[in-house]
Amino acid sequence: MNLAQLLVRAARVHPDRPAVLLGDQPQLTYRELAARTARLAGHLRDGLGLQPGDRVAIYMSNHVAYLEVLYAAWWAGLVVVPVNAKLHPREVEFILGDAGAAVLFVSDDLAVDLQPLLGSLPALRQVHTPGEPAYETALAAPALAPTHRTPDDLAWLFYTSGTTGRPKGVMQTHRNLYAMTSCYFIDVDEVHAGDAIVYAAPMSHGAGLYNFAFVARAARHIVPLSGGFDPAELVALSRSVGRLCLFAAPTMVKRLVEHIAASGASADGFKTLVYGGGPMYVEDIQAALSTMGPRFVQIYGQGESPMTITALARETLDDRRHPRWAERIASVGVAQTLVEVRVAGPDGQTLPSGETGEVVVRGEAVMAGYWHNPEATRQALRDGWLWTGDMGAIDTDGYLTLKDRSKDVIISGGSNIYPREVEEVLLRHPGVREVSVIGQPDPEWGEVVVAVVAGTAVTAEALDDLCLEHIARFKRPKRYHFVAELPKNNYGKVLKTALRDMLHQGEPPC
Repeated sequence: MNLAQLLVRAARVHPDRPAVLLGDQPQLTYRELAARTARLAGHLRDGLGLQPGDRVAIYMSNHVAYLEVLYAAWWAGLVVVPVNAKLHPREVEFILGDAGAAVLFVSDDLAVDLQPLLGSLPALRQVHTPGEPAYETALAAPALAPTHRTPDDLAWLFYTSGTTGRPKGVMQTHRNLYAMTSCYFIDVDEVHAGDAIVYAAPMSHGAGLYNFAFVARAARHIVPLSGGFDPAELVALSRSVGRLCLFAAPTMVKRLVEHIAASGASADGFKTLVYGGGPMYVEDIQAALSTMGPRFVQIYGQGESPMTITALARETLDDRRHPRWAERIASVGVAQTLVEVRVAGPDGQTLPSGETGEVVVRGEAVMAGYWHNPEATRQALRDGWLWTGDMGAIDTDGYLTLKDRSKDVIISGGSNIYPREVEEVLLRHPGVREVSVIGQPDPEWGEVVVAVVAGTAVTAEALDDLCLEHIARFKRPKRYHFVAELPKNNYGKVLKTALRDMLHQGEPPC
């Protein structure tokens, strides 16, 4: 049940189909991709003497070699450790050391800064940079036959963002990732030979995980010339390549929609945009549907259950005649087919429909645990359920609406306030481009609500009036900060920790 069998089958059945493109220019067919993968796998196993289960780290920007490196590791029976290309070298050093990575693949744009730290990693045997002579030599090794792996063997060791201390290594097995791929076909989208997934988001994360569905159908994989997200470039690719599919953070979707609306470009070349990884506000998805049509699917997942907790189908997003359409498009959809999802209280008991509690999930896609961290594993996996740390409520039809991370809930005067509810109201003001609501310690109330707003021609008084019109008085922000832009990570998620630090440093509120 080795994931590499997806590529083996695609190359055998459809050898001449284009596999990898750089921009709109084909680079490799499936026959060529599989051949390069087999030879690179031979170098890893026979040339370096790695054994099944050894770890191979990939610290690369989006690159045409990314897929062959991924599949070579699995082909050789090894474990992939994908590393966020935006991390500081010291953070990368920790991940490589914790994982005990034996080999590192690093793109040339990242290699120089990392080089001084590699001597501190005793397990590391070799470093390769695609395109350099040593990498080409590795590709000349005798081909290796695919290594057998069992469904529960480790395949993908993904390190969490580490916002609360050291990052943890999430252990995903071959079974987990096959289940995730099955959920893509069942709950997200069908894939046809003429489709093309474009990696506008990092291949080290969710966008890269969706490669499996496209390899399984021997469809096309596009690495943009920019290496990432550029709305004009995506529109151009939609014209020259067509049937584009991509995974994007909500902020990326918003930028693409704004570009298409402003430029008058056609959206016909886009097939499916899957969004997730952060809140998509109602105003934004309504604008997206109006501008681009029914091309959107929402997924909700975590590294611990990647891309596989719930899905909001394009048919639901497009069903404006449904009496609860407005509520449903504010949700993250229903449980995906191969998992169970419920909302639980602190005692683990399932809460009634409509009540808010912690979202818990179990099923074939849920991680095996955290790498070398049994205590964290015990906290996250209880009685077979993954406790996500996200707060939400499920309605009578099974639609899950997320409130916030449990750590982001604001408790003011003994009442729970969910930041997203307040953010949705503030975004109704035409002058508000972005907003993030957080709690700030207060001696009288415990916490008070603070809104950090990016926008133009907007005042605290106008936002106060808007809140008083739509939500309870106790939920409205007590303070407002106006900024040019909200701090975000490279996936477009707002960094609430950075906002809290800003307030803690005493910047004067507006």
